[in-house]
This record gives sequence, C-alpha cells and structure tokens, in this order.
Amino acid sequence: MTGPGLLTALWLTPLVGALLVVVVPQSARRAARPLALVTSLAVLGVAIALAVGFDPGGDRYQFVESRPWIPAFGATYSLGLDGVALVLVLLTAALMPLLLLAGWRDVDGGRRAQAYPALMLATQALALVTFLSLDVLLFYVAFEAMLIPLYFLIGGFGTGGFGGGATDGSERARAAVRFLLYNLLGGLVMLAAVLGLYMYTDWARLGPDGRGTFDYRLITDAIADGRLQIPPGAMLLLFAGFTLAFAIKAPLWPFHTWLPGAAVAATPASAVLMMAVVDKVGTFAMLRYSLPLYPEAAATATPVMVTLAVISIVYGGVMAIAQTDLLRLIAYASISHFGFIVLGVFAATEQSATGSALYMVNHGIATAALFLVAGFLVHRRGTREIGRFGGVQQVTPVLAGVFLVAGLATLSLPGLAPFISEFLVFVGTFAVFPVAAVLSTATFVLAAVYILWTYQRVMGGPVAPGLAGTPDLGLREQVVLAPLVVALIVLGFYPQPALDVIDPAVADTVAHVEGATR
Repeated sequence: MTGPGLLTALWLTPLVGALLVVVVPQSARRAARPLALVTSLAVLGVAIALAVGFDPGGDRYQFVESRPWIPAFGATYSLGLDGVALVLVLLTAALMPLLLLAGWRDVDGGRRAQAYPALMLATQALALVTFLSLDVLLFYVAFEAMLIPLYFLIGGFGTGGFGGGATDGSERARAAVRFLLYNLLGGLVMLAAVLGLYMYTDWARLGPDGRGTFDYRLITDAIADGRLQIPPGAMLLLFAGFTLAFAIKAPLWPFHTWLPGAAVAATPASAVLMMAVVDKVGTFAMLRYSLPLYPEAAATATPVMVTLAVISIVYGGVMAIAQTDLLRLIAYASISHFGFIVLGVFAATEQSATGSALYMVNHGIATAALFLVAGFLVHRRGTREIGRFGGVQQVTPVLAGVFLVAGLATLSLPGLAPFISEFLVFVGTFAVFPVAAVLSTATFVLAAVYILWTYQRVMGGPVAPGLAGTPDLGLREQVVLAPLVVALIVLGFYPQPALDVIDPAVADTVAHVEGATR
C-alpha cells in the first residue's frame, strides 16, 4: 500500500483549481482565468516531473499508488503510469494552458467566465484519472464522469453556430444532448460488462480476501497464467460491452454521428479538448482494456473491428471533402484519423500498436493546431462557410501559414509528426491484414484532397468581400499556436524519445495478447 504521490497530485491539482476558480468572490472575478491558467501550468510542471523520473527500461507501471477504496467490492484507488499513458498525460497537460489562452475571450465576464475554465480543468482532471487508473471500476467512474463537464461545455458555452447555424442555443442544445445520449448508452452497456467481469473474478477468488477484484493487474495476470477462465461466449459479450463504449467515445463509424455537431457547437478550445484529449480515452482504452482483458474475444472480433476502422478512414475522408463548413470538415477528418488509430490497435502487431499510440499524440497536436487556427479565422469572419472565404493569405499571411502547416500535418506530410505514426500503423497492419492496409492508404489521397482544396478555396484567389481589413494573428494567438507548430516539426524529425517510452508498454501488451491466444 502506498500513499498519495505525484500521480494523485497530477489529477487533483486541476480539480482543486477548478473548485477555486468557481468560488472566487465577485469582487475578484477577473482573477478566475489567470488562476485557471496558473493551475494548468502547475499540472504541466507535475507532468514534466513524471516524464523526467520515468525509466523506459524499468517496471511497466511506475509511480504506483494503491489504497483501499471500496473494500467490500474489491475496488482500490490504484494509479500507475506506463509509457503509453505517459505520452497522453504529457499531451493533456501541455494542451490545457494553450486551450485556456485560446479561449480567453470566449466567454464574457460574470459567473460564466468562472464556470468555463473550471469545467475545462475538471474535464482535464477526469481524463488524467482514466489514463492513470489501474482499477477497472475507478476507470469507469472517471470515464463516465467526464460527460458532465463536457455536456455543459458544449451546451452552455458553445458558439451557437456561425454561418447559418442557430444562434439561440438550439444547435448547442441538440449537440450536447446527442453527445450525452450516445455516451451514456455506451457507458451503461460498459457498466454491465464491468459487473460481469467482477462476477468472474469473484468466482475465481482473485481478490486478496478471496473475493472478486477490479484490480487491472491482478486480472490480466490471472488471464495470462490461466487462473481466470471466462467462457468464450461470455468473454465476447464482455469485450463487446467495453469496446462499444470505447468506440462511441473514440468515435468509430457507425457510432460517430455525435462528433461533428458537438465539434461545431462547442467553442474551438473546448472542441479541441474533446477531440484531442477526451476522444483519445476511447482509443487508449481499447489498447489498455479491450485487448489484454479479453484477448481471445479480441482475436475473434478483430476482422469486424478492422473492417469498421477501414470504413471510418474512407467515410471520414469522403465526408470531409463534401463539407462546406470549415469546422465540420476538420471534425470529419478526425473521424478518418481515429479509424487509422483503431486499425493499428486491432492489427495488434508491435509496429501497428506503437504507431497507434504515437498517432494519438500526434493527432492531438495536429488537430489542436488546425482547429484552433480555423476557429480564430471563423471568429474574425463570423461564418464557418468555406464559400464565404477567399484570399485570406493576402490579408493574414501568418494565419494562412499556420493553417498550411497544420493542414499538411493532418495529411501526414513527411517531416511532420503524424507521418511516422501513420507509417508505422500502415507497415504493422500490412504484415497481418494486407488488404485492409492497402485500402487504408485511401486516407493519403482523401486527406490531400480535402486539405489542399480547402486551403485553395479559403486562402487562395482574390480577397473575398469583407475580408480586406481582417487582422492577422495577435500575440496571444501566436503564443497558443507556436508551440503546436514547433511540436509538429520536432516530433516529425525526431520522434525517438516518444517511441522509447511507448515501445516497452506496447510490447508487453502484444506479448500478453499473443500468449493468451496460443
């Protein structure tokens, strides 16, 4: 048993910060946003300390904390950090200060100006718990609790829609309700699967007291050495319960329909938090839970999951090409990329799974850069309609340049971060599913079409009426976007530090799955 440590400090800091932001007295409300920013920087400091202290060649889970939580049900407060979780923790911690700066003026003064950053910090705290949890029930609680702050961020603080969208809040309300209903459905199914898993651990007397347990490490060890035997039919149902919830969160086709509406109804900052961080919980959980907990069922379901992933890749790209709404286009592009991540996870080779884990990070950076710069442009123009732009590069060259770099990263141009992760997924998948790998290369062509065509329509040509006096990126916006662009370039040319920490965790997962299915 260990006491509170750095991992507890990591998630508790933003939660406490959110509470402090909410209770700031009326006379000091101007301090709410600076307080939230300072809190996010403190979280980043803790994340950096964890990264510095992490030993890639050491134990699988490091900085482990474990204390009793609900002893009667074998639930523990157990946290641990492996390489995949570490890179996602760093992504989450690094993005939050930038998102708070990006959304500095999204909400007017008053109580709303306190609630908005508080909800952002609360979402960050719960996302961090999902990456750190080594207890299945603890993971589930945080996984579901994230819905609450996100629901209010979408429904209460969104843009309401530019360019023909509803401005009375009806678009936000519909998007928020759809988001909530989809994810609640997945969560309810997962809860049944969590309880079913506990029942089997209870029958096997896996817990320290001879009863059931939710301890992830105990369960996976028992699966590996044969102490926990789950009938194939029951295992497939449990796998489906977990994976459905993760596929909705990711989102994977055909469970994706909530994302485009939520992305355009939310503010750009909260939309990036949703797509770059929260949605990664779904793909991370597939790698962390779906495969190791149910290896035989995962092997049985792999052809289905690979097929859905390929459909997501192609469907997301085609739908992105068809969009006339700039932000909705980026949302559909993300669906395509999530399909590529899921493909790598279920191909389940070391190369493909490593590529997927790295892709989660790189997609988060690229999407943050592209969506934020697009959001800045939409705010200036007052519309999301692509047809009402034109000649932007002549008026705002810095903004256009950042848009181009972020767009090229989205289409996985060599030398930018997403390229190496997409390449690893492709190579690793080709070894076991060559047809799926070949079909997935459609994403290269589709991405080139929707990114370059969009850039041509928005940035090229004559200056559209009403755009002549559009201001270029200001200092605050440059501070937000500069680190993202630098990260895209650095990780594009030198991804090895990230791969060094990801590889051992992925190798353990793949070895566990292969051993359990022999």
